[in-house]
Amino acid sequence: MASIWLHLGLGSFHRAHQAYAFNELLKQGETGWALEAGNIRDDAEFTVQGLIGQNLSYTLETVSPEGERQYHTIKAFSKVIPYVKGLTPLIDEGARPETRIISFTVTEAGYYLDENLKLMQGQSAVAEDLKGGVNTIYGVVAAMLRRRMATNAGDVTLLCCDNVRENGAKFEKGLKEFLTLRGESDVIAFMDEHTTCPNTMVDRITPRPAPALKDEIKAATGIEDAVPVMSESFFQWVIEDRFKAGRPSLEKAGVEMVASVTAYEDAKLRILNASHTCLALLGVIKGYNYVFECARDPELYSLTYDYVTNSVIPCIEGHGIDVEAYRDVVLSRFKNDHIRDTLQRICQDSFSKLINFVKPTLVDCYVKGVDPQGVVLIAALYLNFLFYLKDGKVDFEYQDSSFDKAWALSVTEAADPVAAYAATELLFGELKPYPRFVEDLRERYAFVKAYAQKHPL
Repeated sequence: MASIWLHLGLGSFHRAHQAYAFNELLKQGETGWALEAGNIRDDAEFTVQGLIGQNLSYTLETVSPEGERQYHTIKAFSKVIPYVKGLTPLIDEGARPETRIISFTVTEAGYYLDENLKLMQGQSAVAEDLKGGVNTIYGVVAAMLRRRMATNAGDVTLLCCDNVRENGAKFEKGLKEFLTLRGESDVIAFMDEHTTCPNTMVDRITPRPAPALKDEIKAATGIEDAVPVMSESFFQWVIEDRFKAGRPSLEKAGVEMVASVTAYEDAKLRILNASHTCLALLGVIKGYNYVFECARDPELYSLTYDYVTNSVIPCIEGHGIDVEAYRDVVLSRFKNDHIRDTLQRICQDSFSKLINFVKPTLVDCYVKGVDPQGVVLIAALYLNFLFYLKDGKVDFEYQDSSFDKAWALSVTEAADPVAAYAATELLFGELKPYPRFVEDLRERYAFVKAYAQKHPL
């Protein structure tokens, strides 16, 4: 019987990235592994039912910056598991001894960790799971491990595939704190002996599928596909080679297996992800809808380029990566007008993104004496975004599971909003020893406000 790789989070990114890589292995004759997937929430069942109706096959359209389109028929999944309340079928699958890898994509906000990597127990989903629920990745994986322990199901790798720095280590820490709070020291002992949580770095820009994508694919291929997905042609996946119970030959699919992902993820999160957020928050001011519009705007491009060049590169040089070349490739990818990545998608979870993508450079700049102007700009842009949300100037629904509306209101209604914002522990607590930060934030926010006045919505 084949070993099972179970993925939690059957969204567009997984289907364009991890499932794409697994499909490449299947095309090369991989027979020892089978990929299965399901969701821990009920908000993506259209995808699950669409896949079931198409014999688990779907089309991935990839587009290069030059506009070259390729159509890949993806038949990676051997099984998809429909959502049911309580997630019993999904937990059953994760508890099988044949399941040797459990991976997941739950977005940056789905880990519920504060700036000290402590579990945010006040979040309702976390609070429910601490009482036995299965609303979060912690509750679900804990249930699987508990069953595996009870049935001697053996070793398993827990593989985080989200854009979170040191994602495997942070997930492991969060899960162990979760289990400690529930008094399940026996499950922690089982984890220590029978699991690993490798760090990974993933990269492939994957917009939400546009309604017109189905018609595009029908015209190009003749295929009627209810749940297609599209992405850029660029693909990167770097994984620490610490699999507890074996793995497929991922190298054959272009995956980089390494001893440490630190240099790769540092460059990617600070340059690509933070620049994405910078462009999107700037683009909201100018009324743009897509990332490529922002990247092709000379002013916005220049501000983002300066952020990377003056704030990021001096902080991460010497990591063994040509960061200048990486910067240029990334910003070129953003200009791809065939990837109609929306500002709504990039702006979602901005609070968490500020913590994961922006804060490391912000702190480094003050600690190392590097020019902080470019990175402080991103912090100032998010403060401006809070005012836009309050004033109804954001013409899309803002989704952020870590967003505290009461906090946002306290900032925007404060007598001194900049000071109130700068005092937010989760975002800027590590900058308390550097009073210059507040001065810099005032200057950059004044710049943003002046810029916004030139481009009234």
